[in-house]
Amino acid sequence: MTKVMVTGAGGFIGHHLVGYLVSKGYHVRGVDIKRPEYEGSKAHEFMELDLRNWDNCLKATEGVDEVYALAADMGGMGFISANNARILRNNALINLNTIHAAQENKVKRYLYTSSACVYPEHKQTEANVVPLKESDAYPAHPQDAYGWEKLISERLCLYYAEDCEMETRIVRFHNIFGPLGTWDGGREKVPAAICRKVALAKLYGNSEIEIWGDGEQTRSFCYIDDCIDGLYRLMRSDCKVPINLGQDRMVTINELAAMVSYIAGVKLRIKHIEGPIGVRGRNSDNTLLRKTLEWEPVISLEVGMQRTFAWIEEQVRSRENAK
Repeated sequence: MTKVMVTGAGGFIGHHLVGYLVSKGYHVRGVDIKRPEYEGSKAHEFMELDLRNWDNCLKATEGVDEVYALAADMGGMGFISANNARILRNNALINLNTIHAAQENKVKRYLYTSSACVYPEHKQTEANVVPLKESDAYPAHPQDAYGWEKLISERLCLYYAEDCEMETRIVRFHNIFGPLGTWDGGREKVPAAICRKVALAKLYGNSEIEIWGDGEQTRSFCYIDDCIDGLYRLMRSDCKVPINLGQDRMVTINELAAMVSYIAGVKLRIKHIEGPIGVRGRNSDNTLLRKTLEWEPVISLEVGMQRTFAWIEEQVRSRENAK
């Protein structure tokens, strides 16, 4: 049985990935500084370790064949824009230590999860943005420390593949969402935040929700099941260059809010307020994804948001009833 380690196994994507790999017949070791918040992990073994520490990384990677490196200190735009020093330091330590420990322990394959935040800010200044292809990352000019850290760690993986004969894979996520993810507290992403706001408005009979900016900023969103399927396909592929993983359907945040309101069965006004909005527009060019994996995400935004809202509404009602 192939032994696989998932770092960040207590987080949203990592938790889903652990369950998927177990269902595929792998022996899975989950590693994180915390356990999953909303349900128990399906990992065969779970190590609560701080991967900023070198000794912990050596312990975590010992005896495994493959590593899915998802661990990161991150969150939504509000968190990312206010914690640049913390994010760069913590994530650099995690990634430097984890990949070198994997090489020391002779791990065969290593998949690093990067982000669309690596792309230059000047290519994302219009809402009707041209979809970002992988080569657009250079010349480099990410918007914030999170993007710089991801780009540096991508280079690290490429150099380890070249110098140490380690099989590495690099994926750039484009706004992954779904159930069992953070939905409150400041680290939640846009889909979860909107679902929470709509659920609260529905519960208490409010007529409006707040959105940062004018709501005309654009994004594409990829449902978690597609993300996990794509991750596994990439690990099994021969693709050795960074590759986008996301939907290529772009919507405004206002449109997303209207979609969630429709799903919830309520009519709400949107109050636009000041707040960090990130880049003006971002979308994924999936040309390389389709060519390399002969696959692309298939779950529609409507279906994904229906599933996500149902779960978040349940969490909101449970919390509010407990007060």
